[in-house]
Amino acid sequence: MAPERSENVNILIVKLSAIGDVIHTLPALAALRRCYPVADITWVVEEASADLLAGHPALNRVIVSSRKTWMKEIRRGRIAAPLKEMHAFFKALRSRPYDLVIDFHGLLKSAVIVAASGGRRKLGYDSMQEFSGLFYDEKIPEEMGKHAVDRYLDFVRHLAEGRKDGAACLAAPPEFTIAIEEEQKSRVAAMLDEHAAMLLSHGAGHPPLLRAPHPFPAGDRPGAETESGGEGMQEGEPRFVAVNPVAFWETKLWEEEKFAELCDRIRVELGIGVVLTAGEAGPLDRIRSRMKTEAVNLGGRTTLRELACLYRQAALLVTTDSGPMHLAAAVGTRAVALFGPTDPARTGPYGPSHRVIRRELPCMPCFRKHCEDPRCMTEISVNEVFSAVKEMIGK
Repeated sequence: MAPERSENVNILIVKLSAIGDVIHTLPALAALRRCYPVADITWVVEEASADLLAGHPALNRVIVSSRKTWMKEIRRGRIAAPLKEMHAFFKALRSRPYDLVIDFHGLLKSAVIVAASGGRRKLGYDSMQEFSGLFYDEKIPEEMGKHAVDRYLDFVRHLAEGRKDGAACLAAPPEFTIAIEEEQKSRVAAMLDEHAAMLLSHGAGHPPLLRAPHPFPAGDRPGAETESGGEGMQEGEPRFVAVNPVAFWETKLWEEEKFAELCDRIRVELGIGVVLTAGEAGPLDRIRSRMKTEAVNLGGRTTLRELACLYRQAALLVTTDSGPMHLAAAVGTRAVALFGPTDPARTGPYGPSHRVIRRELPCMPCFRKHCEDPRCMTEISVNEVFSAVKEMIGK
């Protein structure tokens, strides 16, 4: 039986990575907080995604695992520092007696943390992926036909079963909360100001496009914004299409020359500025070098919360299947998403207002990270993507 909402329980969430997966878990966190309003909730996350959780009003604590850094240092023969940091990590992990530990990740690396936490009740999936199920004392089915957001909410549905207030835990629509504070807004404003002349330079016959104001619930912390982040663009402010051309899997990539052509057409035919985003500038530099027009390159210049703030101000995002795609969806910005080896029904941009472009091939979805002939991506044409952008901009 799940604890009642009045009980002051300690809850540990384990969802380590990646960016999109952490974003997909945010609605489950919000639902947990509705179920347990006075609980102490801790989240263990890896460093690459930790910024997404900073200042989150539903969390009491975030514990950051630097696992990848530790492994890298150990492979280089530097053992003392990572061992010291690992000791501090596990000490922080065990500093509270957890009544409930939920493993949203379902892999060996997360299950080890679940076991090390010493939690009284350990909840995870029954899939036994990497033998993770051996570490749980309570399991639910992992229904892979569902979108990840709804699959993670199944944990809360399970906990709400048999409770008189169970329906209230899941009554609200899925809530994606990212705390955007004045620091992030100021930095993004400065970046856009730096390129304002170009972003305001509309093509002949193309007036500035406006987004109607989009109010949103204020965060619990002063100066913080949550969910769909802020009012819409006002006339005279920079207006742009954001483009994320990168992804971790090579099979998710679209050709750089096609991105360059697409950006040129957005600039010339729609009269809208283009802002390129990525974790590093290199791929964006190559795309810009192929372009005949100008684009803003913010590669490597934004934190995740700054990127969320930036995307909130975009007309839309053109993107590969990647963390930034989910970030845009989380803050209420529409996405034109290019899909190849993965299944958008499971991990597409969440919500009805997005456009997924993909080929229907017999081999799809293959979930392969390497492919000698990735036709699922190479057969997507610039015309097809541009038509989707043009249609969505006009709405």
